[in-house]
Amino acid sequence: MKLYEYQAKELLVKNNISTPPGGVAESADQAAEIAATTGLPVAIKAQVHVGGRGKAGGIKIAKTEAEVKILAAQILAMKIKGLSVKKVLIEKALEIEKEYYLGIVVDRANRGNTLMFSTVGGVDIEEVARTRPDKIFKFEILNPKQIQNHNFQIPVGNREVHSQVSAIIEKLYDLYLKTDATLVEINPLVKTKDRQFIAADAKIIIDDSALFRHPDLALLAEAAEEDEIEAEAHRRRIAYVRLPGNIGIIGNGAGLVMTTMDEVKRAGGQPASFLDIGGGAKAELVKSCLEILTMDKNIKGIFFNVFGGITRCDEVAQGIIRATQDLNLKIPLVIRLTGTREEEGQKILAQTNLVTAATMQEGAEKIVEYISK
Repeated sequence: MKLYEYQAKELLVKNNISTPPGGVAESADQAAEIAATTGLPVAIKAQVHVGGRGKAGGIKIAKTEAEVKILAAQILAMKIKGLSVKKVLIEKALEIEKEYYLGIVVDRANRGNTLMFSTVGGVDIEEVARTRPDKIFKFEILNPKQIQNHNFQIPVGNREVHSQVSAIIEKLYDLYLKTDATLVEINPLVKTKDRQFIAADAKIIIDDSALFRHPDLALLAEAAEEDEIEAEAHRRRIAYVRLPGNIGIIGNGAGLVMTTMDEVKRAGGQPASFLDIGGGAKAELVKSCLEILTMDKNIKGIFFNVFGGITRCDEVAQGIIRATQDLNLKIPLVIRLTGTREEEGQKILAQTNLVTAATMQEGAEKIVEYISK
């Protein structure tokens, strides 16, 4: 679960990491009220779950009250990478002396966590890694005690500065663990002209699987700016990603779904979804998944590929039939069922006009052929 910048900063403040004073506005008038409290000049920042806001014009500096209203209204009317801006963060502009990058992320390759630090902040860390890899310092964190050891290796200058940055790193790591985050990032971590360190921007991603331990964080989820269909799928707890193709893909297991997408692509088709029904899916879930796909009007056909282990093919077949009847499905649907209770599932489908395939490759070729007619 991604947090908005303002939500991430609220968590930073609770962990005693300084952020600029400010507030969130949903209108130009609210923005002006907040600016009057924080004092001018202010930064006006679009709240969207994508990077590159600055390059897209989603971050502006306002020096007068009139500018605050004009710029806030402009940003609130924007779409950034397809996402509508519903809120803006109004913050006191900082007098910047130096910018750093600081992040902690799950490192699956090392089965632990990695601390990343750079003396080049304020730009995409990916760009720094590409153009100036010598400026990124990475440290494995296998236990909390290692944080203190790594702090001595971070190149930030004199002892006073080093002490301040080290304290922020320890607080950030504490927040990372407490929230079950997969990423916490401050970019930039600003050193102001009066030698204070402030998190000028922040990004936090919480592990969805751990939200049951954090009901307070689960309440922070906001679907307003997400793709509407993805948002609905997530509300139904369905693993779904919308893609720009025209063939809906459903399977059980992430690996199988991805392989099915590859086969559709190889057959000349364009996948329109990644949708994983998971293991042991019941008929009602199958029906719900098909409902999600039919919300996408770009989809011209659906390929349902199931390899039954703990998932029963007869349950899947029943869900498909129920969905096609209730939804009055008009687009082509190709089904491949194999595995647990395969014969029972095939018998159920045989009583309908639904198209089946014996193999994944055959199914991919059939659905591409059908939508090409």
